[in-house]
Amino acid sequence: MNLPPSRAPRALIAEDEPLLAAALRQELARAWPDLQIAATVGDGLAAVQQALDLRPDVLLFDIRMPGQSGLEAAAELADAWPADTPFPALVFVTAYDQYAVQAFEAQAVDYLLKPVQPERLRKAVQKLQATLARQAAPAALDFEATLARLRALVALPGAAAPGMAGAAAHPAPLTVIQASSGAQIHLVPVADVVVFEAADKYVRVLTATQEYLIRTPLKELAAQLDANTFWQVHRGTLVRASAIASAVRDESGRLHLRLRERPETLAVSRLYAHRFKAM
Repeated sequence: MNLPPSRAPRALIAEDEPLLAAALRQELARAWPDLQIAATVGDGLAAVQQALDLRPDVLLFDIRMPGQSGLEAAAELADAWPADTPFPALVFVTAYDQYAVQAFEAQAVDYLLKPVQPERLRKAVQKLQATLARQAAPAALDFEATLARLRALVALPGAAAPGMAGAAAHPAPLTVIQASSGAQIHLVPVADVVVFEAADKYVRVLTATQEYLIRTPLKELAAQLDANTFWQVHRGTLVRASAIASAVRDESGRLHLRLRERPETLAVSRLYAHRFKAM
């Protein structure tokens, strides 16, 4: 990411604890005086919107935030990020050692453990400065590498809810969906389901001919489904792989899926577009 000599690098902090956010800003001011804090937000949804509006060079995302985790926010941001703009250097901040280690192993630029120690922050700043100064690879290649790293992070068990990963490590395989409709409860075989799609507080369960609504979160469902049978193609969409008829790229380069037994087309997130390459 090559910055114009006249512009100082800018950062966005996403941290839901105001005291910790203020402390991080103070330590950053000492470790990196030239860094401008473009904004500080307290949740993942605001982090995505502010990052898209401000286009910072550095993101410091707390992993655990209300509404949307830092990992989810980073994944959503990568999907919405303009293809012609280098993706920001990404640092995760966490109180959970296991997720810090996983973030590091998945090659995020760096991670910081709470409470952030000045010496550790200085090392992270050095890595960030080296990343911003690097000119060896085109932005498109850097972006593909970022997508691959985020895919690895999002796929980690319990990634969306640090500290709760062990609650249901090996749920029983799901074979039947129970969907209520008025006084009736419909038993829908998973073998009949074509698409699971998140919709507000519900998940739409689509078979070839019917639609049902359930309250079970999509992440909870995904943990009980065969990942080789149901492919995640978007943050809110799981589709039966055998139900996909074709993948079509539009004028902007985005992929959309056509189904064999349903009229809908499904958008494919950049995070999951790698699934659709000719063999």
